[in-house]
Amino acid sequence: MTGRLLEGVRVLDLSQFSPGPYASLLMSDLGADVLKIEPPAGDPQRIDGPLDRDGISAWYKLLNRNKRVLRLDLKSPEGREAFAALVARADVLLESYRPGVMDRLGFGRERLAALNRALVHCALSGWGQTGPYRLRAGHDLNYMAFGGGLAVSGTAETPVMTNPSVADYAGGLFAFAMCLAGLHGRGARGTGAAIDASLAETTLSWLSWDLTGMVRPGYAPKRAANHYNGGLACYQIYRTADGRFLTLGIVEEKFWRNFCDAVNRMDWLPRQWEQVPQHGLTAELAALMATKTLAQWEEALASIETCYHAVLDHDELPDHPQIRARGMIARQDGPDPIVEVLFPAWIDGRAPPARTPLREVDAGDALSVWARPRP
Repeated sequence: MTGRLLEGVRVLDLSQFSPGPYASLLMSDLGADVLKIEPPAGDPQRIDGPLDRDGISAWYKLLNRNKRVLRLDLKSPEGREAFAALVARADVLLESYRPGVMDRLGFGRERLAALNRALVHCALSGWGQTGPYRLRAGHDLNYMAFGGGLAVSGTAETPVMTNPSVADYAGGLFAFAMCLAGLHGRGARGTGAAIDASLAETTLSWLSWDLTGMVRPGYAPKRAANHYNGGLACYQIYRTADGRFLTLGIVEEKFWRNFCDAVNRMDWLPRQWEQVPQHGLTAELAALMATKTLAQWEEALASIETCYHAVLDHDELPDHPQIRARGMIARQDGPDPIVEVLFPAWIDGRAPPARTPLREVDAGDALSVWARPRP
């Protein structure tokens, strides 16, 4: 675990697939004790992705490292009794059911508050607990379509899917932040919080720039036509002579000047902020970029203070000098090897350590551990 900032915090995670488990994974990295509760058949993520020899998805194992996993039938009296006992001892309850499911299971907000008034309950759903979409099914691609993420991403002809799943991971990060805020707030209020978080609204919350731009003359959000989605020549992806790709992300005038000087095209300097989309300047840059291989461009720009980077393939990441220096990727070899990206921060000058495999436990073990005094 990293920094042990959440040591002593107990997290009950009822969520499934990736958003909620990613949030609780981050909490576990900071020292929280995460107990993941799954139905008797297990989280559906167990069979989604490349399967290991035991028939369980490697993706599921990655999302649930550092955690203990307890299968519990919340529709049975015994399961509900065990869960109630765990709720009474928990600090955070994270779940991703559709609205109304917790009530039907006998654990609506009033019951949870009666069991544990200090509980931070984060309900992370697709569309939120209210509104006409609250019971609608959905996944990342649907939330991106709703929240405007696809409307202005892609080529001029068509939206393009993103990977990793933006809404899923952004929603998980937002749930992580809200759980931490809830833990902080209860110190002052003495009570927990009921948090209603939505994957679709997480991506929607990023659109203020475009929505504000729309009510001003001359601005209309379009794919490959606005400043930072393909309209600017200085903020663009270019193909090199060997079929690789190089990104330019040059916003500041000084970095643009350095680039223009390096490629002996100072005539481009005053054209940086021509009206978008800058098809003419982009075509000129594309023609230049196609004259050298990626390695040649790396050599030409390495000593220039400007903003660029190659589009890296996945197999280049583990040995990249920056990634290695930061200790961000850990590999564990064996019949079912694991390659994982660790918690993306250093705390107290220490790199994030590798995570531990998930452990399946029974209800008796889970209850006995949480009956002990906290660290």
